[in-house]
Amino acid sequence: MIETIEVEKRDLVGSWAVRKLRSQGLVPAILYGHGEENVCLAVKRETVTGLVRHGARMVALTGAISETALLRDVQWDTYGSDVIHIDFARVAQSETVQVTLPVHMHGEAPGVSGDAQLRFITHELTVECSAGSIPEFITVEVGQLQRGQAIHVSEMKLPAGMKAITPGNIVVVQIVVATAKDEDAAVLTGSEPELIRREKAEADE
Repeated sequence: MIETIEVEKRDLVGSWAVRKLRSQGLVPAILYGHGEENVCLAVKRETVTGLVRHGARMVALTGAISETALLRDVQWDTYGSDVIHIDFARVAQSETVQVTLPVHMHGEAPGVSGDAQLRFITHELTVECSAGSIPEFITVEVGQLQRGQAIHVSEMKLPAGMKAITPGNIVVVQIVVATAKDEDAAVLTGSEPELIRREKAEADE
């Protein structure tokens, strides 16, 4: 899905100019790529908030320029609360790109019972696909996962035309049997295994 956003050109650069932009409710950005000249831009803060919230990857830039671009990088302030800069890379919708996408679990694993727990290990995958078909997330199906089994990157069903760049031997989710040693370590550290119940609750929010 492509988000359409309006951008402005900015002529001034440097710390003073950036502070002035932010005081006006704008976020500085830059557009680069395809061997063309870099363009300094500014985007409304509420627009940036919407892009981040929706997990947008591809954008159609309108207003001062007309381009399709990939949201390549988002820089946050020290506290991780405000976006302070955005990088856009020029791409065509048919162009092949590499992106890192979140992984969502789907289903309930029948192997989870008693001391057997589902651990969600790999939360993001780097994949290669056409820029115009980048999904918001990748789904890993756990509905057939039994006690002692794991799902590796190579075993995931990816959308048509998508190829995993993350090594295939990486474990995404697995069902493990908690041992007395694990339980003792959890008591000492105050931590607990990452269970499907928690992930499912977060996915439902």
